[in-house]
Amino acid sequence: MLKIYPVAIEMVRDVTVMCGAIAKHDADLAKQLRRSSMSVVLNIGEGSGSSAGTRRARYESARGSARETLCGLEAAAAVGYVPPLSGAQRNRFDWILGVLHKVTH
Repeated sequence: MLKIYPVAIEMVRDVTVMCGAIAKHDADLAKQLRRSSMSVVLNIGEGSGSSAGTRRARYESARGSARETLCGLEAAAAVGYVPPLSGAQRNRFDWILGVLHKVTH
């Protein structure tokens, strides 16, 4: 399992909390963010138990879902649904995205 797995779990916790506030304004966005954040964790887990080609595909999916989640949160902050990400939250995304980039390139 990649060392970022626990970091991704923490990211899901962050997203879940923020989705409570986002849902008050945009329930569809909150659902999409819940799904995309869960996809990060699930694809990291699936990739960890897969062979080379499948592993890379799962990690690429995880990276795409992490990027989708980050962009959704930034958009939600831009329209005032939630405050901007904290430094620690942003660092979690940067670490997840960085590692997933390394293992797929």
